[in-house]
Amino acid sequence: MTESKQPAEEAYTPTIKVPPPLSLLRDPTVWKAAVYFPLNGPLGLGWFILLCAGVPLAAATTIIWIGLPLWALLLVVLRFGSILDRWLVGFVFGTPVPSPYRRIPEGGLLQKGRTILGDPATWKDLAFQVVRLPLAFGYFVGSLVMWAFTGAMLFAPVGGQINQGFVPEFGSYQPRIDTWYEGLPFTAVGIVCLFLALYAVKGVSVLHVLLARVLLGPSEKQALRARATELQVSRARGVDAAESERRRIERDLHDGAQQQLLAVAMDIGRARSKLDADPEGARLLIDQAHTGARAAITELRQLARGIYPAILTDRGLDAALSALAARSPVPVRIDVRLDERPPAAVESIAYFTVAEALTNIGKYAGASQVAVEVTREGDKVVVEVRDDGVGGARFQPGGGLAGLADRAATIDGTLTVDSPEGGPTVVRAVLPCDW
Repeated sequence: MTESKQPAEEAYTPTIKVPPPLSLLRDPTVWKAAVYFPLNGPLGLGWFILLCAGVPLAAATTIIWIGLPLWALLLVVLRFGSILDRWLVGFVFGTPVPSPYRRIPEGGLLQKGRTILGDPATWKDLAFQVVRLPLAFGYFVGSLVMWAFTGAMLFAPVGGQINQGFVPEFGSYQPRIDTWYEGLPFTAVGIVCLFLALYAVKGVSVLHVLLARVLLGPSEKQALRARATELQVSRARGVDAAESERRRIERDLHDGAQQQLLAVAMDIGRARSKLDADPEGARLLIDQAHTGARAAITELRQLARGIYPAILTDRGLDAALSALAARSPVPVRIDVRLDERPPAAVESIAYFTVAEALTNIGKYAGASQVAVEVTREGDKVVVEVRDDGVGGARFQPGGGLAGLADRAATIDGTLTVDSPEGGPTVVRAVLPCDW
C-alpha cells in the first residue's frame, strides 16, 4: 500500500464507553486481546530472564572489555523487543504506538551507543519490560482461570454426558450432572460469564494500551515537536499545491481562452474592414468570430469548473458527485451519507479527489464498475473510491494523486492508495472538519 505522509499521532486518551454485549462478540479486537493476554505471560517471562541473565553478565565482564559488546547486544535486543511490542499493540488493539526514538547519527559504534544510552526512550523500554513481568503473570493466571471456568460452565451438558457425575464445585456445594439437560442451568451461567469475561478483556485492553503509550510511545514534548514538524511540512505542501494550481490556471488561460479571444478580435477587425467592400466575406468572418467566441466561453466554463464547480456551491457534494458520475465512461455508484454539509474546503477536496480518481479509472484502470462512498466518522469526512480494475496505481511526483495528497494536507487530511497489481484499487481520503 502506498500512502501519503501521515500526521503525527495524537495522544491516546481512553474513554469510558461501555459497548453493548453483542457488539463484543463481533469485535475482533476483543478476541485478539483474549489470545494476546495469556500468551503475554511466557513472553514477559522470557524477557525478564534475558534481562536478569544479561545485565549481570555484561556488568561483570565490563572490566575486561568483553562486557561492552554484551551491553551493545542487550541494547539491540531490548530495542528490537520494544519494536515488536509496539507492533503487537497496534495489531491486537488497533491502536498504533509511534516510535519515540531519537535519530541515530552517522559515525562510529561508540557515538551510536552513546546516543542510544542517552535516549530516554531506551530507559522507558527497559521500564516496560520490568513492569510487564508481574502484569504478564497476572494476565496469564487471570485468563487461565477466567476462561477455564467459563468453558466449564458453557459445556457443562457435554461434560455430564462424557463423564457421568461431572462435578463443578461451588465451595462446599457440589452438584452432580448426570444428564445433558441437568447442565443447561450451568450453560446459562456460562453465557453470563462469557460476557463478563469479554468486558474484563475490554477493560484490561484499555489499561494495557495506556501503559504501552506511556512507556513505549513518545513523550508529550516529542509528540508536540513531531506535530509542529508535520504542520510545517503540511503548510509547505499546501503552498506548493496552490502555486502549482495558479500556474496551471495561468497556462490554461494563456494557451486556451486568451488565444481564442485574440482570434475572435482579429476576425471582427477583418470583418469590419470588409463591411462595405465585401459584405459576404465580412459575414463569413463574423460567423467565424461567433464560433470562436462560443469556443472561448466553453473553455472558460471548463476552466471555472476546474477551479470550483458551481453545482458544488449551489447543491452540495451529492449532486456534484452525481454529475461527475454521469460524465464517467465507467458505471459509478454514488453513496453520500452526510447529516450536514461540511466546510467548503472539505467539499472541494472531496470533489476533486473523486474527480481525479474517476479520470484515472477511465484512462488506465480498465474497470467495469466504481463505487464512491462519502461518510462522516466523528469529526472527519471519509471519501472512498473503489474500482475493480487492474490496479497498480501509485503516487508519482507531480502526478494527480500526489497533488490530491497535497490538497488534503492543507487541512491536515490524509490520502492513501491501496492498489495491488491485479486490483482492486481503493483511494481513501480522510478530511478533518475542525482544523
